[in-house]
Amino acid sequence: MDLWTKRVAGIIAQVALLLCSSYGTTGEEVCDSALVSNLQPSAFRSSSQLSSSHGPGFAKLNRREGAGGWSPLTSDRYQWLEVDLGERTKITAVATQGRYGSSDWQTSYLLMFSDTGHNWKQYRQEDSIGSFPGNSNADSVVQYKLQQPAIARFLRLIPLDWNPNGRIGLRLETYGCPYTSDVVSLDGGSSLVYRLSPGLKWMSREVVSLKFKTLRNSGTLMHAEGQEGLSLSLELERGKLLLLLRQGRSSSSEPRRLASLGSLLDDQHWHHVAVERRSSHLNLTVDKHTERVQIPAEFNHWGIEQLSVGAVHSQKPVVSKRNFHGCLENLLYNGLNLIELAKKHKDNQVTVMGNVTFSCAEPVSVAVTFPGPQSFLQLPGATASTSVGVSVGFEFRTWNKAGLLLTFDLPQEGVVWLYLSEARLRLQIHKAGRLLLELSTGSGLDDGQWHSVELNSRRGRLTISADKGEGGVAHASPSFPVSIESQLFFGGCPAEEDSQGCKNPFNIFQGCMRLLTVENQPVDLIMVQQRLLGSYSQLQIDMCGIIDRCSPSRCEHGGRCSQSWTVFHCNCSDSGYSGATCHSSVYEQSCEAYKHNGNTSGHFYIDVDGSGPIKPQLVYCNMTEENTWMVIQHNNTELTRLRPSPGGNQHSVHFDYSTEEEQLLAVISQSEHCEQELSYHCKKSRLLNTPEGSPFSWWLGGPGSGRLQTYWGGAQPGSQQCACGLQGDCVDPQHYCNCDADRMEWTEDSGLMTHKESLPIRSLLLGDIQRPGSEAAYRVGPLRCHGDKSFWNAAFFDKETSYLHFPTFHGELSAEISFLFKTTASSGVFLENLGIKDFIRIELSSSTQVVFSFDVGNGPLEVHVESSVPLNDNRWHRVQAERNVKEASLRLDKLPAATQEAPADGHFHLQLNSQLFIGGTASRQKGFRGCIRSLQLNGVTLDLEERAKITPGVRPGCPGHCSSYGSLCQNQGRCVERASSFHCDCGLSAFTGVFCHTEVSASFKSETSVSYTFKEPYELSRNSSALPSSIYSDMTLRGENISLSFRTNQSPALLLYVSSYYREYLALLINKHDKLELRYKLDSSREAEVLRSRARSLTNGQLHTVTIRRLTDSVSVQMDQNAWEDFNLTSDGEFNAVKSLVLGRVHESDELDPDLARLASLGFTGCLSVVRFNSISPLKAALLHPDTGPVVITGPLVQSSCGSSASANPYAAENTHHLSDQSGSMGSGQPLVNAIRTDSALIGGVIAVVIFVIVTGLAITARFLYRRKETYRNQEVKGVKQEDSQDFTFTHQADSQNASSENPKEYFI
Repeated sequence: MDLWTKRVAGIIAQVALLLCSSYGTTGEEVCDSALVSNLQPSAFRSSSQLSSSHGPGFAKLNRREGAGGWSPLTSDRYQWLEVDLGERTKITAVATQGRYGSSDWQTSYLLMFSDTGHNWKQYRQEDSIGSFPGNSNADSVVQYKLQQPAIARFLRLIPLDWNPNGRIGLRLETYGCPYTSDVVSLDGGSSLVYRLSPGLKWMSREVVSLKFKTLRNSGTLMHAEGQEGLSLSLELERGKLLLLLRQGRSSSSEPRRLASLGSLLDDQHWHHVAVERRSSHLNLTVDKHTERVQIPAEFNHWGIEQLSVGAVHSQKPVVSKRNFHGCLENLLYNGLNLIELAKKHKDNQVTVMGNVTFSCAEPVSVAVTFPGPQSFLQLPGATASTSVGVSVGFEFRTWNKAGLLLTFDLPQEGVVWLYLSEARLRLQIHKAGRLLLELSTGSGLDDGQWHSVELNSRRGRLTISADKGEGGVAHASPSFPVSIESQLFFGGCPAEEDSQGCKNPFNIFQGCMRLLTVENQPVDLIMVQQRLLGSYSQLQIDMCGIIDRCSPSRCEHGGRCSQSWTVFHCNCSDSGYSGATCHSSVYEQSCEAYKHNGNTSGHFYIDVDGSGPIKPQLVYCNMTEENTWMVIQHNNTELTRLRPSPGGNQHSVHFDYSTEEEQLLAVISQSEHCEQELSYHCKKSRLLNTPEGSPFSWWLGGPGSGRLQTYWGGAQPGSQQCACGLQGDCVDPQHYCNCDADRMEWTEDSGLMTHKESLPIRSLLLGDIQRPGSEAAYRVGPLRCHGDKSFWNAAFFDKETSYLHFPTFHGELSAEISFLFKTTASSGVFLENLGIKDFIRIELSSSTQVVFSFDVGNGPLEVHVESSVPLNDNRWHRVQAERNVKEASLRLDKLPAATQEAPADGHFHLQLNSQLFIGGTASRQKGFRGCIRSLQLNGVTLDLEERAKITPGVRPGCPGHCSSYGSLCQNQGRCVERASSFHCDCGLSAFTGVFCHTEVSASFKSETSVSYTFKEPYELSRNSSALPSSIYSDMTLRGENISLSFRTNQSPALLLYVSSYYREYLALLINKHDKLELRYKLDSSREAEVLRSRARSLTNGQLHTVTIRRLTDSVSVQMDQNAWEDFNLTSDGEFNAVKSLVLGRVHESDELDPDLARLASLGFTGCLSVVRFNSISPLKAALLHPDTGPVVITGPLVQSSCGSSASANPYAAENTHHLSDQSGSMGSGQPLVNAIRTDSALIGGVIAVVIFVIVTGLAITARFLYRRKETYRNQEVKGVKQEDSQDFTFTHQADSQNASSENPKEYFI
């Protein structure tokens, strides 16, 4: 070939390639040819015609022949126009027009398709909308493009509404193109078998696709067999398509179900099925729905050897219920047409088994639909010559549990009712209002399957049976004849004005019926449709209009779907979600959110993505610190000891976390800060640095299995250092880790890993533990995170014209929007997103009303909530709006949710295409002025702050949280603002804790004394900058506010004593009669005044609270929740030069009255809690500031939870705080280990015995201490402080949740 020829060939090839590629980019072949205009008049049929010039043959678009179109004899909803296209055709669009030159047109209609002229199928938009918009005049053309092309030979149009000033008038056109296919019919004993060539190479992707139609609800559609007896099957079972996996050659082996898809597939309509196998998963498609299925590992390199269609292949054809009975079309394997190969017998690749025909043999089965509520079918009864009994049969299918199936009158008065109740078949015979007979049989008849019913009465025996006796049979022998007087009524009764004596005391029947027989004679329903037999109302004849509203299920997050004929219901119990479709999470998204609901530390379910796909997880929320920590445990958070083991050069450990992978990563991503402790305790065991430069040890952290990390706790990623190397204080300056000094003494390298990209720690590999004398211990703490990026994410809109915009919100089927707002304005739009016609909007319509409005194609709908208090109060208010296919709901704060049901057969896809506007609208009118915070759309947080930084008129963040959350600060706690969040200052409160809600309590022994000294007269000031203002107070008092709680068995007992420099005092005590006594001596020259309360039994070991208020000479006392008691003093009411306040034993008792001095010397044994004297809290100062406040403590003082009302017996078990967990000793210079784990079973056993002995000793000691009820100290202390043990070089810090001062609780919210 010369050069010129080669060039020409190259050019031709390039042009061809260009043409092919351009064809591929234009999509499918154009399919919009007119299909009706060239048809003969004989191709048109109609229910009736007004005259010969109004016949159906004139119903062609833009034609004027005859009367200018088709009009029926009467205009009602039973009229129809039918077109026969001659062969199965692909239909893509329908156009309608009114009758030319008239006032006749239809305004809405139904569209039906059929292959045979029977068994019509209604075309639905979005699987729900049944009606199409029609015309508004006689001449304009309205065209509707079908969302999914229909393939059919026959088309039928049924007018629903028409011009009220005219009648039905119609001209139409349909558009599409020819449809070609290869069809095969299988009779239940026949099949096709395709054997793949042995030399075919295994492919990582295989596709099998086909269409099928059948009247049988069970049968094997396809069976693929491969190596080692592994096989996959597609089988129909109860009208659903199952994907089954079998292992073993025997077809009787129990299969494993991989997926179930589709429903009502036995409706004798074509259904598309495709199975695509990739290396690790399958995609199963039935009609428009696809499910991804993970397949077992053994199928990764599995290839098909034989493909059987219609049956599981055996040596000879066998008719079986398991075989498929129906028609197949376009059976393709990897693009290879197997039906075409079977026709041609090409290479014998496809073997035909049994009686196979290459056309679709379609049995005619005419069904009738009862849509309700006025639906009924009236048929004549038997003639007189055959009326010696009753024989009625039919099949029905429904989703309803109840409904009338059949009723007729008896000749000698009386009525028979055959009906469904609780999904069972029941029969009642009544006469003169009295029940004569009742039968019941069958169960579960509301499952949407076809069920047969037979009613027979012959020779004095009455029988009803369900499913030919398989579902149950009931018999009776009535003493009276049972026969039909005149008429049979199916499904219901006519309206009252034309009831003909028919009465229905039961629910109406909604469902389908077929194969009706009366006296063993089939009922011709086509004659009924033509009004030639019986009568009917509101029926759809020659079709079954049943819809499975639970396939696919609209219930999200594992909600269970159930349905009736018209609606579906989602059971969300145990799912963790709520709402009509189980879309909204019932849990908060973080510990931070639980805290701001007023909760305290405990276990909570966290749903990090709200209504998103990630499941809720149970975590521990530690709210005892300023930050709210989320704690996620793994399988080994304890200090674990390692010793050399024979043959083991390395030790590897993997950590399994208590939450799933996607939950874990979402928590880390959403949190502002995460950390995880990583510590290594070593003796002659190096950590990172080796002579060659590669580390001895490393760890894996981050997403998935983790990435290799060679730095240690407290250092920077990639540094190959420990914390001491970064700080320059390692024990050997030549190394970057303490352990790399390789010394024989115990040392450690510990620190926090805080780089979120490297968390969590997945596994650990320790490499220098094999040498003689090497010992080590490691600890990987739980993952701890605080801060919720989404919770405080806010923006401030200072103008009505300001807004933020984001990409279009995609919430076609489910849209959930939640946010918080605060404002001083009375109205404004929070959010708006528009489509061509659809929209969604949430706005503050007035100072007391929030409105959620939207349109999905059914017209605008509004849901509004009215508040009884103004919403423009500059406090945070929470809005939660949800719209799904079932309903729309709106919730404001804690008010009841307002709901609006969606139309049962309306549009349900929300189609938006513009930008999402926050704080304003596209028209820049009715904007919102104020703050919006924590805005989430379907669980995804919009970053308002980041967008606000670059948007004029909008500021990131929003201060002023105390107006909303200040009430969480209890017991005189003061709310302090922060840029994001707030905190409670408990300086003026006798309580402590994150919300100033935790009582400060202590157990007192007889020798315990807490003395608080007030300012001395000559002192002008003290440095109190580091302490709460409650530590100091004024000297001269004209009144007191005193409160405290106590628990004791001691009588008498001194609770509180306040002295002065002028020999004046105040004493609160329990006298020997178990009564509360208050003594005031406000004049040193006079005797003390004694005030006695009426309250009794104060030394019963229960918690009691006393409150005292004095203003000059007026004193009020309250015990527990009793009524206040009022007293008056005779002194001048001034308490001069207050000196000190004492709790417990009073050591300086020289100035006391003799009897009070004796009582003071006894001390107090019991519990004191939340002691408050005016603005000071002496017990809190003693426990929390023992070294810096004006407090002196003598004797044992143990902080305790004995003041909690939940503590029934504080002496039996006190919740005592320890600074370190001293659980045992391993000897000098060795690490203290909470729970030792080694690789040696022998060593582990020995250590287990040692631990058991230690624990037993501790238990005996505790019991001894419990019986003595005493706690001693060898010296006077100034607070509750325990020194770390000097015997060990390091201690094991307890987990944060174990060190919490609060009792952990598990909340199921």
